[in-house]
Parts: sequence; C-alpha cells; structure tokens
Amino acid sequence: MTAPTTETPTPRPGLGDGLDPVLFEVLRNGLLAITEEMGATLRRAAYSTNIKTRGDFSCAIFDARCRAVAQAFAQPSHLGSLAHIVPQAVEKYGRERLEAGDMLLTNDPYTGGVHLNDITLITPVFSGGELFGFMANIAHHVDVGGGAPGSIGISSEIYQEGLVIPPVRFVRDGVIDENVFAIIRSNFRGAHEISGDFRAQTAANRLGARRLGELIEKHGPGELSRYMNGLLDYTERRVRAEFAAFPDGSYWAESFMDGDGVTGEPIHFKMTVTIEGERVTVDLSDTDRQRPSPTNATFSQTYSAIVYVLKCLVDADIPVNDGFYRLMDIRTKPGTIVHAQHPAAVAAGWEVAVNLCDLMFLALSQAMPERVAACGKGIMCNLAFGGARPSEDERSGEYFTYYETVAGGYGATLRTDGMDAVQAHFQNTENAPVEETEFQYPVRIERYELIPDSEGAGEHRGGMGVRRDYSFPGWTPSFSILSDRADYAPWGLFGGGDARKAKYVVNPDGAEPRELPSKITFTLGAGEVISIQTPGGGGYGDPFKRPAQRVLADVRMGLISVERAREAYGVAVHPETLEFDRDATLALRGRD
Repeated sequence: MTAPTTETPTPRPGLGDGLDPVLFEVLRNGLLAITEEMGATLRRAAYSTNIKTRGDFSCAIFDARCRAVAQAFAQPSHLGSLAHIVPQAVEKYGRERLEAGDMLLTNDPYTGGVHLNDITLITPVFSGGELFGFMANIAHHVDVGGGAPGSIGISSEIYQEGLVIPPVRFVRDGVIDENVFAIIRSNFRGAHEISGDFRAQTAANRLGARRLGELIEKHGPGELSRYMNGLLDYTERRVRAEFAAFPDGSYWAESFMDGDGVTGEPIHFKMTVTIEGERVTVDLSDTDRQRPSPTNATFSQTYSAIVYVLKCLVDADIPVNDGFYRLMDIRTKPGTIVHAQHPAAVAAGWEVAVNLCDLMFLALSQAMPERVAACGKGIMCNLAFGGARPSEDERSGEYFTYYETVAGGYGATLRTDGMDAVQAHFQNTENAPVEETEFQYPVRIERYELIPDSEGAGEHRGGMGVRRDYSFPGWTPSFSILSDRADYAPWGLFGGGDARKAKYVVNPDGAEPRELPSKITFTLGAGEVISIQTPGGGGYGDPFKRPAQRVLADVRMGLISVERAREAYGVAVHPETLEFDRDATLALRGRD
C-alpha cells in the first residue's frame, strides 16, 4: 500500500447566527482558560503523586442541559467519560434538588462512570436563581477500598473493587458534608492523601464557578448562553467538514488481549469502522462477552477511546465539546467486554480502552495510512502497592497506597519514529520521578531505563519500552499489576516489525527469575525485586529502507544492539569500534 505524502487542508466553516467573531474567540478561549485554571488549582492543591505530579485528572464546563462546552485537553481518557458521567449523575440525583453551594460526588461505573478510582465532582452554577451550568472535574484517587491496595486487584465483581459512590451531595452551602466524608475516609486506604485530594477537587470547582460567574456578570447570562450554543454548533460544522474529507467505506480489524486475570482465556476484539458522508460509525458488537474478572470496560471508557482517536485525526484546533460528539455513533452490545453491565468488575477497564485505541488506528490504516500510528505499547500498565509503613519510617504504622502507570514505546508513523518512554495515547500522564517516589513512599527504584532492542523495526522505528524495578527494604507489600501485552506483541504497519512484548518478573537478575502474568495481585517476599518491563512501539515501513546512518545512531546511543542492527535493519556495525561497514551493509541489503 502506497501512502500519500500530502494533505489538502479542509476549509473552516463560518460562525453564522450573527455572532461577533472577535467576541466569539474571546469567550471560546475564556471558557477553555477557566478549565485550565481549574486544573492548575487541582494539581497544586493535591497531595498524591498521581494527581499533583502525574496529572491524572480533567476539568470541564457544562451548560444547563449538561452538554460539554469546554474541556482542557490534559487527560484524553476523560474525553468521553465526563460527557457521560455529568448528565447521568445530575439526572439520577435530580436537578430540582440542586442548590447554590452544592457539589455532587460520584464514581458509579453504571451511572456513566468508569472505574471506581476515577471520582467526579460536579458543581451547579446559578445566575439570578436559575441554573446556568455546571463545573466538573474527575481525578484518579490512589485507593477507593476493596480487596487490594490501590483498588486494582484481581476481582470478579464490582463490590470487591471498592466503595461505589452514587451521586450524592458532598458539599452543602460550600461546606464539605463531614458525614459523607467520614464514610469515604473509613473505606479508603491512605486517608491523609485521600483527604487532601478531595479538598483539592472542591477548590478547583469553587474557582471554576467563580470564574464562570465573572463571565456571566460581564456579558449577561443570555448573551453568554447564545455564544456557548454558537460554540457547539461551530464545532459540529467543523467536525462535519473534517469527516466529509475522510474516505468513505467500511474498515475492519481485530486484536487480542492476554488472559483476563481470572479465566486465563484471551480476549478477542472485533471492530468495524464505517465512514459515510459526515458521520463515523464504530461497531464493536461482536466483541467477547464480559468476564468474571476486572478486565471489563464501561461504555464510557469505550466511548473515550473512540473519541480520542477521532480527535487525533481532525484539526487540532477543533474544540472538545458536545458539538464534537454529535457526529459519531458507537455501537456495542450490553454485556460485552466493551459495554459491561452491573455487577461486572471494571478495575482494568482502561486496559480494554487503550487496546481499542490501537485497534481503531489499525482499522483506519486501510483508509488513511498517512495519518495513523503503528501499535504503541498497548497497555496502561496499572501498578499499585501498599501497606503499613515500616518501623523505621517517621510515619511508622500509617497505612498508605501508591499507584502509577509505567511508560513505554509509541508506535511509528509514516513520517516519524515512535517516541521513547511515553504514556501513550489517551493516558497523557507524566512519568513519576524516582526522587519524589522514594521520598514519599517506602520503596526503592532499583532500575529505571530504556530497554534496548524493544522497538518494532521499520523505516521509522517504534519507540523504546521501559524497565522499572522496585524493591521494598524492611517490608513485604501487597503488589498488584493490571496490564497486558505479555502474550501479544504491539504490531507494526506496512512492513514494520512487531515490538518486544511486556515482561513482569520477580528477581529478574537473580539465579531463578520468576515471570508473572500481566494481571495479578500477590505479596512480595522479603528482599525480592519486581521488574516491570513495558513493550516498545510497532514499526512503520520496511526496516531495510531505514537510512543506515539513523540505525548507526541508534546503536551508538545504546538503543539497539549491533546484532539487531544487522538482523532487523541489514546494517553492519563493527562491534568494538561502532563504525559503519558500508560494503557489508550493501551486501546485507542486497544492493551493489
């Protein structure tokens, strides 16, 4: 398949509706700025590394009809989830019960939510006694109770995963309800961090409500609403124009995940993407039935994955709001892995969703080869550990939990190599620094490095995977892994090679290393080391077409070995001097 190298820009539709273009841009960017300022507040006020450092949260504004109006594009995994959680939570609680100074709290996966750790806070905003809109933020808490520290253990139903919070009033008249808060603190591990993170969420919404109130006061509720409606319609027109430029047709792909953590049976995904005129339909109806395991996704998680891919394929300047969501249809069958029904466990739902991201790029590679990426690391790589702090710790006996995801390689594209050591696709979180992690928690990071030869070979190579080894001097923690790709490698495209698979190994440098499955909860023995080794990204194009000097540069930087340069790329490098052997390379590549 030959990939085109040029693109024709799509013209932008006008505003219409008599909106002043200057004021439109001022308000459009003003609304977005509010969500970004909310995010900055949440991050600065949070206690946990996962929120304050890794940035695992999102903030958004909704109108009175619970339509998303503005959302900071910080955590793409929350793109579709907030759009589902907010209207369903408000409807279930009852908008007629809402008053100024209230805030609703929920993490219910079956009221538009995702997995239990992602907790949403919703604040109604009133003007002249009338409901004008809502501020909302969602943040991943390091623990919500359940059977394992971090709440990502092996489970078979939602009740084992932690505290399910239906839409409840968490704040009344601007003050946290201490009764509700007491229930939460009594069920969550690490109450110190948890309490700080909840207060940070309330602070972010208070700031957002105040900033939105200032815009209402300046422009009037009627005028601001008119421009918000105009923003949604403007977004829809631009998305229509983008989708109309996509090549019409139906495109099919399938993939597999490792065993689900309980049954050991691989999970089979089937996807059909249909582009017709100005609409895109994604059909996942034939995907496997939900499992008695944590490896199930709610519809909101599936929706977020599909929305993310489509956002990648349109003009980056198009806003994220209800107008963006209007032109896509996602078809699923309730009771499947991608549309789990109560009481299915969903702790590893984001593992399902990230697989769907890569699968959709694979399907669309048939239609838009120049605009897609090969498979990335293909995993969220959820890790959690916890327990009582050891005796030598200054906070000895205090219970704590730690959660993070580990980076890996990004898939290569027509024009670029995949990035090394990134949180691929809709994760967009930052890597947790070794120094902060070791300072805050009783853990030592023994190794943290790129994995040589982990990339998928190609004319453009995939990114490198990461090795991160943990030890726990003086104590034996419970450790959970909810990940994937130990059995199925990230794939390449158009002749590009597959990347190295993931490995999860106890005592990797010892006399008897022990490999683990990609989904497990276990207790480390005294002095043991757990090594998390993530996949690289798939390659794009024939590896023998990669410029020899670029292969040589990778060898000299220690990214690929001399042996791999020869075998995968047909490039000869002297093992001692690391000098390029031109004649041997021409022979390997079959050229005179």
